[in-house]
Amino acid sequence: MALTYRCLIIDDESPAHKALISHISKFDELEHSGSAFNGMEAIKLLNENQYDIIFLDINMPVISGVELMELQPKRPITIVTTAYSDFALSAYQNDAIDYLMKPISFDKFSKAIEKAKTYHSGNNLKKETSDDEKVLSYRSNGQVIETPLSDILYIESLGNYMKLYNCKLKSPIVIYGSLASISAEIDCAHFLQVHRSFIVNTTKISSVTSKNLTMSNGDIVPVGRKYQILLNNLSIR
Repeated sequence: MALTYRCLIIDDESPAHKALISHISKFDELEHSGSAFNGMEAIKLLNENQYDIIFLDINMPVISGVELMELQPKRPITIVTTAYSDFALSAYQNDAIDYLMKPISFDKFSKAIEKAKTYHSGNNLKKETSDDEKVLSYRSNGQVIETPLSDILYIESLGNYMKLYNCKLKSPIVIYGSLASISAEIDCAHFLQVHRSFIVNTTKISSVTSKNLTMSNGDIVPVGRKYQILLNNLSIR
């Protein structure tokens, strides 16, 4: 059975939706599975559904495309579709795989889809290990240490260093690196950035308010204003 790629279109203009739906319909392996007309709708759909590819506009009210990428670092494969050339660097820094300028020709759309399919195939090879079996590797005192992701409560940024809070240790471990650099290492569904200085394991959250999270060990983690929307659909175990 051929693989079907579920596509979400995020754009505040109806003509853009119609053009992309027309392009999508020409591929047997693509399925138009959702439409959002602003960033708020998009985040709700992304939290409630599974998509393989999103087509993301940049200039949108309330939450821009760049802001959405920053808020959803573990989103599906992202192809930016925009009338503005100014944000290409920001898009690629946030892992967009292509940047298409409107009006989008079918030829450029097709090439972007081929990139998405190639990326998807390679990414699936990395998912053979379950989240519960994944580990975070880091160097400490000249040795490489591996910590199961399931043991991590949260990570706090300290400039060029980070504090790693482990539920099995009394004190945090200080390691070299940044939250941006460590995001790829902890790329699983249970981790969420909630502040410019904090990434948390959502399975270790005890309670949520609009400004803070209480972790299972009693620690309080602040929630940044722009990250609050990500907590709306967060279910606490």
